Amino acid sequence: MSSLATANPGTHAVLAKSAHENFPVAPRFLPRAWRDDLTALYGYARLVDDIGDGDLPPGGADALLLGLPADRTDDRQDMLDALEADLERAFAAARHEQGLGPPRHPLVARLVPTVERAGLDAEPFRALIEANRVDQHTHRYATFEELLGYCELSANPVGRMVLGVTGTATPERIRRSDAICTALQLIEHLQDVAEDLGRGRIYLPADAMARFHVTEADLAAPSANASVRTLVAHLTDRARRLLDEGAPLVGSVRGRLRLVLAGFIGGGRAAAQAIADAGYDVLAGPPKASKGGLLYAAGTTLRRGA
Repeated sequence: MSSLATANPGTHAVLAKSAHENFPVAPRFLPRAWRDDLTALYGYARLVDDIGDGDLPPGGADALLLGLPADRTDDRQDMLDALEADLERAFAAARHEQGLGPPRHPLVARLVPTVERAGLDAEPFRALIEANRVDQHTHRYATFEELLGYCELSANPVGRMVLGVTGTATPERIRRSDAICTALQLIEHLQDVAEDLGRGRIYLPADAMARFHVTEADLAAPSANASVRTLVAHLTDRARRLLDEGAPLVGSVRGRLRLVLAGFIGGGRAAAQAIADAGYDVLAGPPKASKGGLLYAAGTTLRRGA
């Protein structure tokens, strides 16, 4: 990591964000190769989101690394296009193909040994870029089904990558993984309602907002009224049910991977409980699970195998 941080100081800042996730990204109990692979996946996914959200360090260093001219370093669509081109260079390098040259961004270059070692497909990586393209023009979702379609691009690919690097992908495990990843994305949206609104985005389905008599003005308040709390409780319950649907994935694998998956699910369950413990008031500040709450939820998930 240090050499990458030297090449681009922003790289270290991107990877450091893993400490603030609802679940451990690359626990120390894993084999070194898996930790490297999971950190590489996280770095890429975080980079894509930071480009899409405009959260990169100022100065345009990342855009310049990707080959954009200095006068286009603030254009998110251009940066996503340049990132996709760099992704193609990474996959070509992993296949030992000539012609495109090596990846330009250090977080993309870090993918090469992971892709080569695990024989990963490029489609989940492209889907994350597409999700952030969607974010540039779609700021509201009419129905829960539309939001699930967005999660198919923005969240589910991450779980598929994890199954890929651990060599455990099967159709049934992918189905369970998709449910878990969608649930984690929904919970994150609930935690970040105020932050997302500040970006001009609402990830709460419009039909659900209408059902519970919630307006956009209600979401802009400093604390949640009864209608907002009821809506958040409803959506939290839906996310919990998706976590329960995906939880048998833990019992379907062996070894240390079970601990990782229990950590993902436990992190989601602990975050959902933190939302409930806050009285479903997500506007006063993002409810966050304590380390103890996360460990308890992960341990309970592991013991039950679901």
